Amino acid sequence: MELGALFLLLALLVLVGLFISRPFMENRRLKVVSSAEHEHSSLLAERDRLITALQELDFDHVLGKIPAEDYPNMRGNLLAAAADVLRRLDEFQPPSSGASNAENRVEAAIAARRADASNRKPVAQAFSDDELEDLLASRRAQRKEKSGGFCPNCGKPILRSDRFCPACGKPAK
Repeated sequence: MELGALFLLLALLVLVGLFISRPFMENRRLKVVSSAEHEHSSLLAERDRLITALQELDFDHVLGKIPAEDYPNMRGNLLAAAADVLRRLDEFQPPSSGASNAENRVEAAIAARRADASNRKPVAQAFSDDELEDLLASRRAQRKEKSGGFCPNCGKPILRSDRFCPACGKPAK
């Protein structure tokens, strides 16, 4: 080997060694989270959970899964819990210029999520009834073209391209 190639290989090995050992050489300090930051984070998670629960409760009520007599009590309990969480969150943040009432803020967040959900067109409504009927008719026609009837011997379905029955082996026609 040439001397230049040897130095190049040695330099490459030194660089790879430094790159691999870099994480071991660094002094990493763990970020200590204060109890206030932890509580703030847990309150944010609880707020999101309650808003999702309210949205699901409304959706279930619309579908008829929740009885009409139970719905107001369940919604009231969730709203009260969400308002309590928002009040506790307000202790961590300066008051905003928006709505000061926590229940109104919960309602505004739910309305925003409903608006987002209503903007997305469901797959089932992507086609009109006539378009769905046309699509079904074309699929049925394609299936009929492929079907060759039934085997005269065993009665199993066969395709037009079959010369023999796949079930019993007798000639198809």
